[in-house]
Amino acid sequence: MSAFRALLGRDLRLAARSGGGAALALGFFALVATLVPLGIGPDVKILARIAGGILWVAAVLAGLLSLDRLFQGDFEDGSLDVIALSPLSLESVALAKILAHWFSTGLPLTLISPLLAILFNLPPGPTLVLFISLLIGTPSVSAVGAIGASLTLSLKRGGLILPLIILPLLTPAVIFGAGSVAALMDGMQPGGGLILLAAFAAAACLLSPFAAAAAVRLNLGG
Repeated sequence: MSAFRALLGRDLRLAARSGGGAALALGFFALVATLVPLGIGPDVKILARIAGGILWVAAVLAGLLSLDRLFQGDFEDGSLDVIALSPLSLESVALAKILAHWFSTGLPLTLISPLLAILFNLPPGPTLVLFISLLIGTPSVSAVGAIGASLTLSLKRGGLILPLIILPLLTPAVIFGAGSVAALMDGMQPGGGLILLAAFAAAACLLSPFAAAAAVRLNLGG
C-alpha cells in the first residue's frame, strides 16, 4: 500500500509540475462552454436545454487531451520497465495512474462545471445534477482512457488514434450523464440516469486496471 501511495503521489506531483495537461483540459473545457452560447444565440431556453449535453461532451473531450501521456512518459524514459519490475503489480500501477489523472483533470473539470453552467442559464437544480453526474461519471473517462493509452503505448502517433478507441466506449457515460440533466429539465426524476451512470463508472473503474495492465505487459514484451 505504501508503494501504491508513493506512485500516486509521484504522478500527482508530475502532473502539478508539468501543468500542461490539466491546464489545457480546463482551458479547452472553458473555451467550449464560452463559444457554444455565442454560436447558438441568446435564446436562454435553448441554451439551458442543451447545457447538459454540451458540457458533458466538452468534459469528455477535455479529459482525453492528457490521456496519451498516462503511460507514455514513463515508457519513453524507461521508468515503466523499472516500475514493472517492482513488487507493485501492474494492475495497481494502472489504478494509481487512473486516480492521478482523475484528481488532476476530471475533478477540476467537475468543480468548475457549475460556473460554466451559468453561461447556459442552467437553473440551480439541473446544475446540481450536472455536477453530481460529472463527479460520478468522470472517473470512467480516466478509467476507459487508461485502456486506450496502454493499447497505443508503443505507437509513435498513438495520441491521434486514442480518441477513436475511447470515444465510442464512453458513449454510455455521455448518454446517462446528459440524460439525467435533461430529465430534470423535463420535470422527471434524474435518479435512473444517475444510477446507470454510477453502474457504468463502477464497472469501468473495476475492469480497466486489469485491461490496461494486460496491454502494458504486451507492449513491454511480456
